[in-house]
Amino acid sequence: MSELLAIGISHKTAPVAMRERLALTEREAERFVRELAGLDGVREAVAISTCNRTETYLVVSDPVKAEGELLGRLAQRGHIRPTELVDVVYSPRNCDAARHLFRVCAGLDSMIVGESEIQGQVRRSYESALAAGTTGPFTNRLFRAALQTGKRVRTETAVATTRVSVSSVAVDLASRAVGDLADRSVLIVGAGETAELTARAMHEQGVTTMFVANRRADRARALAARFDGEVGSLDELPERLATADIVVASTSSPHPIIGADELRTVMEIRGGRPLVLIDIAVPRDVESECGELPGVTLFDMDDLQATIARNIEVREGERDRGEEIVEDEIDRFSGWMAQQDATPTISALRAHGSKIVEQVLAENEGRWDSASAEDLARVDAIARAVMQRLLHEPTIRMKALEHGGGHGRLAVLRELFGLDEVSDEAAAEAATEAGERQPAPAEIRELRRGAQT
Repeated sequence: MSELLAIGISHKTAPVAMRERLALTEREAERFVRELAGLDGVREAVAISTCNRTETYLVVSDPVKAEGELLGRLAQRGHIRPTELVDVVYSPRNCDAARHLFRVCAGLDSMIVGESEIQGQVRRSYESALAAGTTGPFTNRLFRAALQTGKRVRTETAVATTRVSVSSVAVDLASRAVGDLADRSVLIVGAGETAELTARAMHEQGVTTMFVANRRADRARALAARFDGEVGSLDELPERLATADIVVASTSSPHPIIGADELRTVMEIRGGRPLVLIDIAVPRDVESECGELPGVTLFDMDDLQATIARNIEVREGERDRGEEIVEDEIDRFSGWMAQQDATPTISALRAHGSKIVEQVLAENEGRWDSASAEDLARVDAIARAVMQRLLHEPTIRMKALEHGGGHGRLAVLRELFGLDEVSDEAAAEAATEAGERQPAPAEIRELRRGAQT
């Protein structure tokens, strides 16, 4: 019987130094899953690697053996002692492994609950394994279900509706203060990473008039060109303040670059037209007294951090609803898993019973010299009838598991009766009967659209 095995480390279990050593580029991940799929007993393989986690999902015939081999290969890749890796790795199986992936895809296992990037990362990892030819009926169903779960959680809860990054919160505050940003003039003061993220967020909201002022002209020009803006020097700041609707200040200056006295003069020139200042610099770029001037709305990092904290509380409050959706999807997936196992398990159990009947008849064949052909036929029929009646109730109950989960109970039954020798052909035949196959190109495109929605 095939089992699902997940092995990984994440920000919850391992420090960044170790996560870096086990991280995989997209090309490395593709080579790694090809290597794993070539191991004895490994039927399917998909690897996910981000800055916060490296995880591998395998469909295997012997999870204990596969776990040992995979841990050894991970330790070798990261030049880590196996005993050191054992302390930080997690290795859920079957429904627990699926539940973990569903939570990852929904953003419920992320450092910040509901973060949206992980769903795209999971989708790209699956597509990479699909291109490498290391997926199959099990992982195809698993990853499509995980992506669907992520979409449901983000659609049916508010777990991802509130902003939790400085740049996105800055845009929200600006929108709240002035309304639609599309026709507003935005001045970005600074050209560092935070300024770039804010400029991108503004651009995504339709901002087309953007001026970038920075001491490093080359950096400012590159940033302005990327987002269809203009570039200028800090010497032009006063005249630009007179025409801007929104100012985002994010320099590394040790002293304020926008003072209250000069801004008072600028506001007189503006004739009462309101101005929104968003100071995301530490130390501050804007003197706090600027916020007291008529027509000026000032947000600093304390305001942004307070908004982020409230938004995180909202996300955390939605976690329970997200977990309920995950469990709902896990029930469906568990039913599908049981369906894959039930058919070959029923066949194996009946074949096992028939084999015992034939063995017992063969062992006693010499004792029935005086029996007629009709008598022997009656003995054969009686023996098979006993076997059929004995297995009738277990068969009915196994078929019921197809609709209500029970993958674990089927595994126990197979172990009790020694049925773990069901052929790969039987398992593949059961998967085909269930309608599982490799997704067609059109289905992959639909998968991408669904994951991005």
